[in-house]
Amino acid sequence: MGRLVDLSHSIEHGKVYYKGLPAPIICDFLSREASRSLYDDGTEFHIGRVELITNTGTYIDCPFHRYADGRDTAAMPLVRFVNIPAVVVRATTAHGRRDRAIDVSWFQSCDVAGKAVLVHTGWDRHWQTDAYFEGHPYLTEAAALWLRGAGAQLVGIDSMNIDDTDGGTRPVHSVLLREEILIAEHLTRLEQLPACQIVFVDVAQAAERRAVLARLNRQPVLTVGIAPEFLDEGGIVRLLAGERVEMSINLDQARASSLTIPSTMLEVSRSVVENGTLRRWR
Repeated sequence: MGRLVDLSHSIEHGKVYYKGLPAPIICDFLSREASRSLYDDGTEFHIGRVELITNTGTYIDCPFHRYADGRDTAAMPLVRFVNIPAVVVRATTAHGRRDRAIDVSWFQSCDVAGKAVLVHTGWDRHWQTDAYFEGHPYLTEAAALWLRGAGAQLVGIDSMNIDDTDGGTRPVHSVLLREEILIAEHLTRLEQLPACQIVFVDVAQAAERRAVLARLNRQPVLTVGIAPEFLDEGGIVRLLAGERVEMSINLDQARASSLTIPSTMLEVSRSVVENGTLRRWR
Protein backbone atom coordinates (compact mmCIF):
# COMPACT_ATOMS: atom_id res chain seq x y z
CA MET A 1 0.00 0.00 0.00
CA GLY A 2 1.31 3.44 -0.88
CA ARG A 3 1.94 6.19 1.64
CA LEU A 4 -1.14 8.14 2.70
CA VAL A 5 -0.93 11.93 3.01
CA ASP A 6 -3.47 13.87 5.08
CA LEU A 7 -4.28 17.03 3.11
CA SER A 8 -6.47 18.58 5.83
CA HIS A 9 -5.67 21.11 8.53
CA SER A 10 -6.31 20.32 12.18
CA ILE A 11 -9.30 22.10 13.75
CA GLU A 12 -8.91 23.61 17.22
CA HIS A 13 -11.43 25.05 19.66
CA GLY A 14 -11.89 28.81 19.43
CA LYS A 15 -9.70 29.39 16.36
CA VAL A 16 -11.09 31.57 13.56
CA TYR A 17 -10.50 29.90 10.20
CA TYR A 18 -12.31 32.39 7.99
CA LYS A 19 -12.62 36.08 8.86
CA GLY A 20 -16.18 37.04 9.70
CA LEU A 21 -17.27 33.48 10.45
CA PRO A 22 -17.50 31.98 13.94
CA ALA A 23 -14.82 29.76 15.44
CA PRO A 24 -15.61 26.12 16.19
CA ILE A 25 -16.63 25.01 19.68
CA ILE A 26 -15.05 21.73 20.78
CA CYS A 27 -15.79 20.75 24.37
CA ASP A 28 -17.25 18.14 26.69
CA PHE A 29 -20.94 17.38 26.61
CA LEU A 30 -20.38 14.78 29.31
CA SER A 31 -16.98 14.60 30.98
CA ARG A 32 -15.55 11.39 32.40
CA GLU A 33 -15.77 12.85 35.86
CA ALA A 34 -19.45 13.72 35.47
CA SER A 35 -20.25 10.32 33.96
CA ARG A 36 -19.07 8.42 37.04
CA SER A 37 -22.28 9.29 38.88
CA LEU A 38 -24.31 7.60 36.13
CA TYR A 39 -22.57 4.22 36.14
CA ASP A 40 -21.24 1.61 38.50
CA ASP A 41 -17.81 2.01 40.04
CA GLY A 42 -15.04 1.69 37.48
CA THR A 43 -17.28 2.51 34.52
CA GLU A 44 -17.00 5.91 32.88
CA PHE A 45 -17.46 7.47 29.46
CA HIS A 46 -16.76 10.66 27.58
CA ILE A 47 -19.19 12.33 25.16
CA GLY A 48 -17.80 15.24 23.18
CA ARG A 49 -19.58 18.20 21.67
CA VAL A 50 -18.53 19.81 18.38
CA GLU A 51 -20.25 22.88 16.97
CA LEU A 52 -18.96 24.40 13.76
CA ILE A 53 -20.01 25.91 10.48
CA THR A 54 -19.44 23.87 7.35
CA ASN A 55 -16.74 26.29 6.11
CA THR A 56 -14.31 25.28 8.85
CA GLY A 57 -10.79 24.04 8.20
CA THR A 58 -10.32 21.94 5.05
CA TYR A 59 -13.59 21.13 3.27
CA ILE A 60 -15.26 20.25 -0.01
CA ASP A 61 -17.86 22.52 -1.57
CA CYS A 62 -20.82 20.76 -3.19
CA PRO A 63 -23.20 22.45 -5.66
CA PHE A 64 -25.75 23.40 -2.96
CA HIS A 65 -23.15 25.74 -1.45
CA ARG A 66 -23.60 28.00 -4.50
CA TYR A 67 -26.93 26.96 -6.04
CA ALA A 68 -30.27 26.41 -4.31
CA ASP A 69 -31.12 23.62 -6.77
CA GLY A 70 -27.73 21.95 -6.43
CA ARG A 71 -27.02 18.69 -4.62
CA ASP A 72 -25.57 18.87 -1.11
CA THR A 73 -22.99 16.56 0.43
CA ALA A 74 -25.54 13.95 1.52
CA ALA A 75 -27.03 13.81 -1.98
CA MET A 76 -23.75 13.39 -3.81
CA PRO A 77 -22.75 9.76 -4.57
CA LEU A 78 -19.93 8.54 -2.35
CA VAL A 79 -17.92 7.64 -5.44
CA ARG A 80 -17.46 11.38 -6.08
CA PHE A 81 -15.28 11.64 -2.97
CA VAL A 82 -13.08 8.53 -3.02
CA ASN A 83 -10.52 6.82 -5.25
CA ILE A 84 -10.33 9.72 -7.70
CA PRO A 85 -7.07 9.83 -9.69
CA ALA A 86 -5.34 13.14 -9.09
CA VAL A 87 -2.95 15.49 -10.82
CA VAL A 88 -0.97 18.07 -8.86
CA VAL A 89 -0.33 21.42 -10.52
CA ARG A 90 2.68 23.17 -9.03
CA ALA A 91 1.84 26.89 -9.05
CA THR A 92 4.14 28.14 -6.33
CA THR A 93 6.39 31.17 -6.68
CA ALA A 94 9.31 28.73 -6.90
CA HIS A 95 7.66 27.22 -9.97
CA GLY A 96 7.26 30.57 -11.70
CA ARG A 97 4.03 32.06 -10.37
CA ARG A 98 4.53 35.83 -10.36
CA ASP A 99 1.14 37.09 -9.20
CA ARG A 100 -1.98 35.93 -7.40
CA ALA A 101 -4.00 34.89 -10.45
CA ILE A 102 -3.50 31.32 -11.68
CA ASP A 103 -4.65 31.33 -15.28
CA VAL A 104 -5.41 28.67 -17.87
CA SER A 105 -1.77 28.35 -18.96
CA TRP A 106 -0.96 26.43 -15.78
CA PHE A 107 -3.35 23.63 -16.76
CA GLN A 108 -3.20 23.31 -20.53
CA SER A 109 -0.38 20.79 -20.51
CA CYS A 110 -2.23 18.49 -18.08
CA ASP A 111 -4.62 15.63 -18.72
CA VAL A 112 -7.34 16.38 -16.17
CA ALA A 113 -10.25 14.34 -17.55
CA GLY A 114 -11.94 12.44 -14.73
CA LYS A 115 -9.35 13.61 -12.21
CA ALA A 116 -9.01 15.70 -9.08
CA VAL A 117 -6.86 18.72 -9.95
CA LEU A 118 -4.93 19.85 -6.86
CA VAL A 119 -3.36 23.29 -7.17
CA HIS A 120 -0.26 23.66 -5.04
CA THR A 121 0.43 27.35 -4.34
CA GLY A 122 2.33 27.05 -1.06
CA TRP A 123 -0.10 29.48 0.60
CA ASP A 124 -0.82 27.01 3.41
CA ARG A 125 2.44 28.15 5.00
CA HIS A 126 0.46 31.19 6.24
CA TRP A 127 -2.20 29.05 7.98
CA GLN A 128 -3.36 30.53 11.32
CA THR A 129 -1.70 33.88 10.62
CA ASP A 130 -3.27 37.16 9.48
CA ALA A 131 -1.33 36.86 6.20
CA TYR A 132 -3.45 33.85 5.23
CA PHE A 133 -6.54 36.05 4.78
CA GLU A 134 -4.91 38.72 2.62
CA GLY A 135 -3.71 38.52 -0.98
CA HIS A 136 -4.20 34.79 -1.46
CA PRO A 137 -3.64 33.03 -4.83
CA TYR A 138 -6.76 32.10 -6.79
CA LEU A 139 -7.91 30.65 -10.11
CA THR A 140 -9.22 32.83 -12.91
CA GLU A 141 -12.60 32.31 -14.52
CA ALA A 142 -10.85 31.31 -17.75
CA ALA A 143 -9.00 28.58 -15.86
CA ALA A 144 -12.29 27.31 -14.42
CA LEU A 145 -13.88 27.24 -17.86
CA TRP A 146 -10.94 25.28 -19.27
CA LEU A 147 -11.05 22.78 -16.38
CA ARG A 148 -14.78 22.33 -16.90
CA GLY A 149 -14.33 21.73 -20.60
CA ALA A 150 -11.43 19.35 -20.03
CA GLY A 151 -13.51 17.13 -17.74
CA ALA A 152 -12.05 17.72 -14.26
CA GLN A 153 -14.03 16.05 -11.47
CA LEU A 154 -12.74 18.09 -8.53
CA VAL A 155 -10.52 21.15 -8.21
CA GLY A 156 -8.69 21.86 -4.96
CA ILE A 157 -6.33 24.55 -3.74
CA ASP A 158 -4.16 25.10 -0.65
CA SER A 159 -5.33 28.71 -0.39
CA MET A 160 -8.03 30.62 1.48
CA ASN A 161 -10.39 30.61 -1.49
CA ILE A 162 -10.34 29.29 -5.03
CA ASP A 163 -11.85 32.62 -6.14
CA ASP A 164 -10.58 36.17 -5.93
CA THR A 165 -12.42 37.58 -2.89
CA ASP A 166 -11.70 41.26 -3.58
CA GLY A 167 -15.05 41.66 -5.35
CA GLY A 168 -18.55 40.31 -4.89
CA THR A 169 -18.58 37.71 -7.67
CA ARG A 170 -17.27 34.17 -7.40
CA PRO A 171 -16.86 33.01 -11.02
CA VAL A 172 -14.82 29.89 -10.26
CA HIS A 173 -17.38 28.60 -7.76
CA SER A 174 -20.14 29.45 -10.21
CA VAL A 175 -18.57 27.72 -13.22
CA LEU A 176 -17.44 24.56 -11.45
CA LEU A 177 -20.30 23.91 -9.04
CA ARG A 178 -22.95 24.47 -11.72
CA GLU A 179 -21.50 21.40 -13.48
CA GLU A 180 -21.07 19.44 -10.22
CA ILE A 181 -17.30 19.78 -10.27
CA LEU A 182 -16.49 19.70 -6.58
CA ILE A 183 -14.18 22.26 -4.94
CA ALA A 184 -11.73 21.60 -2.11
CA GLU A 185 -10.32 24.60 -0.25
CA HIS A 186 -7.73 25.10 2.51
CA LEU A 187 -5.72 22.04 1.51
CA THR A 188 -2.27 21.49 2.97
CA ARG A 189 0.86 19.38 2.51
CA LEU A 190 0.44 19.21 -1.27
CA GLU A 191 4.22 19.41 -1.54
CA GLN A 192 4.31 15.84 -0.19
CA LEU A 193 2.33 14.45 -3.12
CA PRO A 194 4.16 12.96 -6.09
CA ALA A 195 3.32 14.93 -9.19
CA CYS A 196 5.17 13.30 -12.05
CA GLN A 197 3.30 13.41 -15.34
CA ILE A 198 4.25 12.41 -18.84
CA VAL A 199 3.52 15.05 -21.49
CA PHE A 200 4.04 14.38 -25.17
CA VAL A 201 4.90 17.72 -26.76
CA ASP A 202 3.59 17.30 -30.30
CA VAL A 203 4.10 20.87 -31.50
CA ALA A 204 5.66 21.49 -34.90
CA GLN A 205 6.41 25.20 -34.48
CA ALA A 206 9.66 25.68 -32.59
CA ALA A 207 8.53 28.86 -30.82
CA GLU A 208 5.33 27.22 -29.53
CA ARG A 209 7.25 24.11 -28.52
CA ARG A 210 9.78 26.14 -26.55
CA ALA A 211 6.95 28.02 -24.83
CA VAL A 212 5.37 24.74 -23.67
CA LEU A 213 8.70 23.43 -22.41
CA ALA A 214 9.40 26.71 -20.62
CA ARG A 215 6.10 26.41 -18.77
CA LEU A 216 6.96 22.85 -17.72
CA ASN A 217 10.55 23.68 -16.84
CA ARG A 218 11.63 22.41 -13.41
CA GLN A 219 8.26 20.81 -12.76
CA PRO A 220 8.13 17.03 -12.16
CA VAL A 221 6.91 16.35 -15.70
CA LEU A 222 8.56 13.91 -18.07
CA THR A 223 8.44 15.68 -21.42
CA VAL A 224 8.60 13.54 -24.56
CA GLY A 225 8.94 14.78 -28.14
CA ILE A 226 10.24 13.94 -31.60
CA ALA A 227 11.64 17.25 -32.87
CA PRO A 228 15.41 17.10 -33.65
CA GLU A 229 16.04 20.10 -31.35
CA PHE A 230 13.85 18.73 -28.53
CA LEU A 231 16.60 18.03 -26.01
CA ASP A 232 18.39 21.32 -26.72
CA GLU A 233 15.11 23.16 -26.09
CA GLY A 234 14.72 21.64 -22.63
CA GLY A 235 12.85 18.42 -23.36
CA ILE A 236 13.76 15.26 -21.46
CA VAL A 237 13.13 12.33 -23.82
CA ARG A 238 13.36 12.48 -27.61
CA LEU A 239 11.95 9.56 -29.55
CA LEU A 240 13.63 8.57 -32.83
CA ALA A 241 11.61 6.41 -35.18
CA GLY A 242 13.42 4.27 -37.75
CA GLU A 243 13.43 0.54 -38.21
CA ARG A 244 12.83 0.55 -34.49
CA VAL A 245 11.98 3.25 -31.96
CA GLU A 246 14.99 4.62 -30.09
CA MET A 247 15.33 7.42 -27.58
CA SER A 248 17.76 10.03 -26.36
CA ILE A 249 17.60 11.48 -22.86
CA ASN A 250 18.50 14.87 -21.41
CA LEU A 251 19.57 13.70 -17.95
CA ASP A 252 20.44 17.26 -16.86
CA GLN A 253 16.88 18.43 -17.53
CA ALA A 254 15.43 15.37 -15.78
CA ARG A 255 17.43 16.14 -12.65
CA ALA A 256 16.42 19.80 -12.79
CA SER A 257 12.80 18.59 -12.82
CA SER A 258 13.44 16.37 -9.76
CA LEU A 259 12.93 13.23 -11.84
CA THR A 260 14.98 10.05 -11.57
CA ILE A 261 15.57 8.22 -14.82
CA PRO A 262 15.90 4.46 -14.25
CA SER A 263 19.24 2.98 -15.22
CA THR A 264 17.44 0.55 -17.52
CA MET A 265 16.20 3.50 -19.60
CA LEU A 266 19.69 4.96 -19.79
CA GLU A 267 21.17 1.63 -20.84
CA VAL A 268 18.88 1.30 -23.86
CA SER A 269 19.13 4.96 -24.87
CA ARG A 270 20.87 5.99 -28.05
CA SER A 271 22.47 8.99 -26.35
CA VAL A 272 22.38 10.88 -23.05
CA VAL A 273 23.03 14.53 -22.22
CA GLU A 274 24.78 14.73 -18.85
CA ASN A 275 26.66 17.68 -17.35
CA GLY A 276 26.16 19.54 -20.60
CA THR A 277 27.87 16.84 -22.67
CA LEU A 278 26.22 14.57 -25.22
CA ARG A 279 27.37 11.00 -24.75
CA ARG A 280 26.47 8.33 -27.27
CA TRP A 281 25.76 5.01 -25.61
CA ARG A 282 24.74 2.98 -28.62
